[in-house]
Amino acid sequence: MSDVYIYDALRTPRGRGRKDGALHEVTALRLSALTLNAIAARNGLDGHAVEDVIWGNATQVGEQGGCLARSAVLASELDERIPGLSINRFCASGLEAVNLAASQIRGGAGHGYIAGGVEMMGRVAMGSDGAAIAVDPSLAMQSYFVPQGIAADIIATEYGITRDDADALAVESQRRAARAWEEGRFARSVIPVTDINGLTILDRDEHMRPETDMQSLGALTPAFREMGEGMPGFDQVALMKYPHLERIAHIHHAGNSSGIVDGAAALLIGDKTFGEAHGLTPRARIRASARIGTDPTIMLTGPVPVTERILRESGMEIGDIDLFEVNEAFSAVVLRFMQAFGVEESRVNVNGGAIAMGHPLGATGAILLGTLLDELERSGKSTGLATLCVASGMGVATIIERV
Repeated sequence: MSDVYIYDALRTPRGRGRKDGALHEVTALRLSALTLNAIAARNGLDGHAVEDVIWGNATQVGEQGGCLARSAVLASELDERIPGLSINRFCASGLEAVNLAASQIRGGAGHGYIAGGVEMMGRVAMGSDGAAIAVDPSLAMQSYFVPQGIAADIIATEYGITRDDADALAVESQRRAARAWEEGRFARSVIPVTDINGLTILDRDEHMRPETDMQSLGALTPAFREMGEGMPGFDQVALMKYPHLERIAHIHHAGNSSGIVDGAAALLIGDKTFGEAHGLTPRARIRASARIGTDPTIMLTGPVPVTERILRESGMEIGDIDLFEVNEAFSAVVLRFMQAFGVEESRVNVNGGAIAMGHPLGATGAILLGTLLDELERSGKSTGLATLCVASGMGVATIIERV
């Protein structure tokens, strides 16, 4: 079975996912094509160089529907003989695109792939495609469905995570992201988004608020208290599922939850034969990947059991991992991960995360892997793990090591 390597990783800046965001006039198709063109040009790829483009996208409706991956290939400068596959594992779509491509290569289905994802949350609203678990009463009642924000607050309640804990992590995420940009830590990976005239629209993550402090976050009202305690009363649903909890502590708000943003990311991966054919030097080996299903109500605990699984299957221990990228969907997700494994904060999300820079659903997993690779190289460390919680109760993880 062939080893699979990461040859390159890049991403766009993340724009605020609203009408005044810098990327609001850019379609998912155009941003995807721009990203594909950039990774092909940077690595001298031409012709039928890769077997396929596997593209993650969480809200596959409207302009993000209809196999966006294939549309992006046709809109780009890639050869039309390269097909495209759109996949959806919600927040982990971008990482699962990489994992799926790696599995294809290991299985002999081609030597090289481009994998990643996109989400234009300011143009295609999260949840606008519908979801049976949320809208079909038979499944919603059976699975004790609650929205993700309520699930994050359940995690906080279950594991003793306080509002101060959550806010402190958010402040640190903002500080680390600002430092990373100031020190040029994203310079290798971030490509500017330009208009049709070649003028730069955005060249820096737009969502960051480096001035954030505990006092400013303390003034924010919990975002999910009303839907929990009022109508439609999701706290009661949660308490039916978890009767040992007396009440749900609502600690999450806009400042300690991931930002709604637009963005795209891509990785070029392949086996040794692919690299030799195109004169490329591998940056890291994809050592292992895993995915898992979890409790659909509390929903966002997936990073813990999927990490346990990937370590077990790869014969590794938590101490063998130098750096972690744990998606900051909500503060409690990351805090629970560190609590479960006893991992020091200095090894997790060292350049900030989605609370500071945003979470473009279909792209985030690919962004995390690229960020992890850059930081392993910058810091001279060897091995890293990227993981995400996933809507409706799933988890995905990938381990890479520098070569």
